[in-house]
Amino acid sequence: MKINRIPELQRREFLRRASALGAAGTAAPWALTLAGIGEAAAATAPTDYRALVCVFLYGGNDYGNTLVPYDQPSYDAYATIRQTLSTPRDQLAATALGLSVGGRQMALAPQLGKLKSLWDAGKLGVQLNVGTLVQPTTLAQYKAQSVPLPPKLFSHNDQQSVWQSSAPEGAVTGWGGRLGDLFLSGNGNTTFTCINVSGNAVYMAGKQAVQYQVSTSGAVPINGVVRPLYGSQACSDALRSMITASRSHWMEAELSRVTSRSIGAQGIVSASLAALPAMKTTFDTTSSLSNQLAMVAKLIAARQSLGVARQVYFVSIGGFDLHDFLVNQHPGLLTAVNDALASFYAATVELGVENQVTTFTASDFGRTLTSNGDGSDHGWGSHHFIMGGAVKGGRYWGTLPSVSVNGPDDVGQGRLLPTTGVDQLGATLATWMGVSATDLPTVLPQIGNYTQRDMGYF
Repeated sequence: MKINRIPELQRREFLRRASALGAAGTAAPWALTLAGIGEAAAATAPTDYRALVCVFLYGGNDYGNTLVPYDQPSYDAYATIRQTLSTPRDQLAATALGLSVGGRQMALAPQLGKLKSLWDAGKLGVQLNVGTLVQPTTLAQYKAQSVPLPPKLFSHNDQQSVWQSSAPEGAVTGWGGRLGDLFLSGNGNTTFTCINVSGNAVYMAGKQAVQYQVSTSGAVPINGVVRPLYGSQACSDALRSMITASRSHWMEAELSRVTSRSIGAQGIVSASLAALPAMKTTFDTTSSLSNQLAMVAKLIAARQSLGVARQVYFVSIGGFDLHDFLVNQHPGLLTAVNDALASFYAATVELGVENQVTTFTASDFGRTLTSNGDGSDHGWGSHHFIMGGAVKGGRYWGTLPSVSVNGPDDVGQGRLLPTTGVDQLGATLATWMGVSATDLPTVLPQIGNYTQRDMGYF
């Protein structure tokens, strides 16, 4: 028995580590191809479909110029603190949000006009001052270090990982993947439960669920298998036979099995996408984020042939680490987010699934409200968007922070101390996906530290 059990344990460890390669960043192409493949099973048509789409803004989005104070006293305080980074008030009139909070009014960045329309239509709302926490934390507790805090605050890699997994860099599962774990048995084809169009992210890795990774063009093929190798079909057949043949060593056997799944999954995805009618909704083909979300829309359109009832998706855009050139570069990044999210929502409406798809933004952290001269530095809490037909939009969730430095919401330089934890955001989304209160700690291990587990998005 020992002779048989040791290889089995090794095989499981190999699978676990393979799915976690490049946990918070980007792994080598071979890892992306092999680690994200699920077994190809017979597809069954879903009867109750829902999908959750994470849009990650890598680098740390600047909250101060995304949701901008608009009432005159708050704007004046903002402009005084931000100095040359502040957005001129007259540029905010078209994106001012009518909802007042405690006598204060906010505006979206001028580049977010399409998201303003979704806000007005009640399809998008703003989660205020959300960030990584272990438990609800006051400023006094933070200063006294009297409660546990997220590890390595203000570090890109670690805070990306904590946002996505509730653990620092090196984590092997994320809450999107753990969410996928709960839905594997309900999907006719488990391969396509967690799909990443952005490369690799720990958010999408589960204990059983692995992220199936695609490009903006679709499934990533093994070229020598899907088309004649050196112009010869016989060579292609020989290659397929060689890389999928049964092996006696457990690692070689596992590699052959995963490769076979990859080939099978690629065939299913390619055939499913090829059978789709052309979509009327247009996406900006010059934008990576738009192209990623266009592929998500196509995969959702193919949900019946893929055999899925619940899915988790991940897309991303980088470039938000703007210590310099914030005024010049941040508007372009927000324009890309604005256009991509608006097109994606329109696509869900075209497909008739707008009430079954919820999209949310996330990022490493927010940034300082203070200027460093040409940009802002690493922060903590930030504001994020929740979008979808089921969302009770046109409103804020959470607590609007003061516009101040060294104020009641600030740990220094306008770095917001989060008043809502990522676990609360994740729990609200997971509950909408169908996760029971009993199973929530499986997805978000720290949710037991919070009394409020539903932020009211739906």
